[in-house]
Amino acid sequence: MFRLQDQLADRIGRGYSRRDFLRVGSLSLGGASLSLPWLIGEKARAANDAGGDVLRDRSVVLLFLQGGPPHIETFDPKMTAPSGVRSVTGEIRTSIPGVTFGSNFPKLAAMAHKLAVVRSYGSKNAGHDNHVVVTGARNGMNAAMSALYSRVAGANHPETGMPRNTLILPESVSEGLKLESNFETNALSSLTSPGTLGASHAAFNPSGGGELQRDMILALPPGRFEDRRQLLGRLDGFRRKFESSGEVEVMEKHAQQAYEIITRGIAAAFDLSKEDPRVVSRYDTCSLFRMEEWTRYLNMRRTTNLLGRQMLLARRLCEAGCGFVTVSDCGWDLHADGNSAPGLSAMEPLGGQADHAIAAFIEDVEARGLSEKILLVVTAEMGRTPRLNKNGGRDHYGDLTPLL
Repeated sequence: MFRLQDQLADRIGRGYSRRDFLRVGSLSLGGASLSLPWLIGEKARAANDAGGDVLRDRSVVLLFLQGGPPHIETFDPKMTAPSGVRSVTGEIRTSIPGVTFGSNFPKLAAMAHKLAVVRSYGSKNAGHDNHVVVTGARNGMNAAMSALYSRVAGANHPETGMPRNTLILPESVSEGLKLESNFETNALSSLTSPGTLGASHAAFNPSGGGELQRDMILALPPGRFEDRRQLLGRLDGFRRKFESSGEVEVMEKHAQQAYEIITRGIAAAFDLSKEDPRVVSRYDTCSLFRMEEWTRYLNMRRTTNLLGRQMLLARRLCEAGCGFVTVSDCGWDLHADGNSAPGLSAMEPLGGQADHAIAAFIEDVEARGLSEKILLVVTAEMGRTPRLNKNGGRDHYGDLTPLL
């Protein structure tokens, strides 16, 4: 756990010891309480483990387009097909001769030679059951891919302490954001479910919720340290005093690494204000559309214009040692039945945002020399019927699903 306890609690009889003031990295394993320094030491001693070698400095970002985008309006326009089947948004040429994408994806079309689009993939899931897809049709442990990664690589990075399995929702990049609930809200929990692997392999959700998030709390009495700058200032002062004392020079190596995590490490990775403003601007999708125009539809209540910032946070977390980052983008349930936007009109905001955010991520990763270290996967729980329904939308379809 990562817990900052107020020393005042000791004096008012709440039963906390002063050791609880800074207690980081306590994990439960077979009933034993393991400290972060111990964990780091054990990870270092296990550096030659085959799984650790394979996964060293490698990360996966899974962008999950919740609701089920149509494969035809995304990466397989089928413009030679009859009316009612071919893409209603048209097509755009890509950097690969003879290959076209839907017209809402000009930036990805220009870098198609850097992508692998699988047009034959079908999730075989004609409903909003994320779990079927992310578990591989419910593997024996009923665990999502991200939880399986955590099981192989370890729940925390051995040097940075970063959670290996993280779920990035729009609420993670917009403080105070409150989205209304719909079917997508309930489906989110299955995206990173640990199944029988247990809570230690559940995803860290920085926006709140999840077992790990509940165990990484800032536990302070009401009214104390309401100004976060005061708390950060005290931590900064603690760090300077500690360093000037010379004690840090004689600390055991792994204890020193744990100290670095406490005072510098994990929180900074989640803080987009630490990023170059020019990079933030290149990712930003907030100006592409107004959320309020689309969240009035029941099936789009979790639609946001924040995907760019979510993808930027995903890149930062990969650099900090988070091995599997799941990014959720909702609102793709395009029936045109009154619960979603008329026809396929939502393809413009949703497709345009995905095009911008994914392209920015790929360009940024390439510029940082991380193209061989980060695998980006873009998919959904299902696709959409090839033939338009009577309202001009597309219904559930499991035989073909977008996969990039």
